[in-house]
Amino acid sequence: MENFEQRHSGERAILVSVSVQQLDDLDAEEFRLLAQSAGAEILEHITVPRNRPDPKFFIGSGKVDEIAEQVQYLEAELVIFDHSLSPAQERNLERILKCRVIDRTGLILDIFALRARTHEGKLQVELAQLKHLSTRLIRGFTGNLEQQKGGIGLRGPGESQLETDRRLIRVRITQLKDKLVKVQQTRLQGRAARQKAAIPTISLVGYTNAGKSTLFNILAKSDVYAADQLFATLDPTLRRLEWDGVGTVVLADTVGFVRNLQHDLVESFKATLEETLEATLLLHVIDASSPNMSEQIEAVETVLKEIGAEAPILHVYNKIDISGDAAKIIYKTAELPERVYVSAHSGQGLELLSEAVQQCLMGQLQHFDLTLKPAYGKLRNQLYSLNVIESERYEENGDLHLTVCIAPHKLEQIIKQAHLPLDEILGNKASIFQRPLEEFEIQHSSL
Repeated sequence: MENFEQRHSGERAILVSVSVQQLDDLDAEEFRLLAQSAGAEILEHITVPRNRPDPKFFIGSGKVDEIAEQVQYLEAELVIFDHSLSPAQERNLERILKCRVIDRTGLILDIFALRARTHEGKLQVELAQLKHLSTRLIRGFTGNLEQQKGGIGLRGPGESQLETDRRLIRVRITQLKDKLVKVQQTRLQGRAARQKAAIPTISLVGYTNAGKSTLFNILAKSDVYAADQLFATLDPTLRRLEWDGVGTVVLADTVGFVRNLQHDLVESFKATLEETLEATLLLHVIDASSPNMSEQIEAVETVLKEIGAEAPILHVYNKIDISGDAAKIIYKTAELPERVYVSAHSGQGLELLSEAVQQCLMGQLQHFDLTLKPAYGKLRNQLYSLNVIESERYEENGDLHLTVCIAPHKLEQIIKQAHLPLDEILGNKASIFQRPLEEFEIQHSSL
């Protein structure tokens, strides 16, 4: 089998996009930014119109021959497809093109490998790489994974662990999952302490390069790496701060999202995204200056839905210094903000953001009267640990009557996790959980 030399970043690359309809210029620009973020020197971007993928090459054999000629003429070292390829398609393409071929997933994994800095981030990257590589052990460019020298799609903290034997890879994957479980347990301990102290967690989410980390740095007076590039932040960062007008909160910055983020990648980074799952409030940071804003919002909402995030959302339209929008708050109801327009770069509208966040946190809390049977003591203890019980009294029949002040979605969550009946505990008020929670939750805006 032929061996093709693999090099480090700076590889000369040809990009290939397959489009059923005319390729969106913004899709093409994002693909180019992804390749540049991985360090590729882009020689050419080829668009291939096609009704359906070819099972052997993904694109037609005639187009493969044309790309092979371009590879030879331009002396390209790498061909990157903006789509997911099967292992067989990658091998078939490498055999004809006589250079390395990676797909969109491999490209994003490589960028993740470049960005990972913490122990947790490196574990997650290695896990995702090994899962992706496990079906690609036989490659046209190398006969032995121990010969790897790096290069786009191949470098990262997990390279030394990429054994050629599938059994060893499965063992390593199991080890990584066990380590990430321990990381998760550590996070749970910290989260439990915050909940016990009734400290709300506000998590920043959004499309990559929307300005999350810049906003985080300003609010937290921190120095998290922020740059005009895709996936500038990979590792989650948490800061406890006194936010003027809001009070004590824990602010969390998370990895940015892109379109067509593969399910396996989302699964591998669930430990990072758990701060999003357990947040009191999500700030969905949106690039208000992007011509592709609606599609980016949809991509973020798709990932949030996939990971099961149910916390209320406040949409933060960032970069108004570029878009020309005025700093303002748009309300869903008289007291419930839905959107706020700011500029993290210039500081415009940040006082309005503080006001909107305060209103969101206050608007979430409601009073509930609960009736607990003697056997439901564990739920009572959990409510006490959250410091939400305002009063309690025992009925003549031994039942415990509690008055609590808590966000509805949080109350529903802990009752369901305890596998207890909502109607028995909440009485008539249980009916509010049987219809959409839009009366007291901020929903995604329809743009």
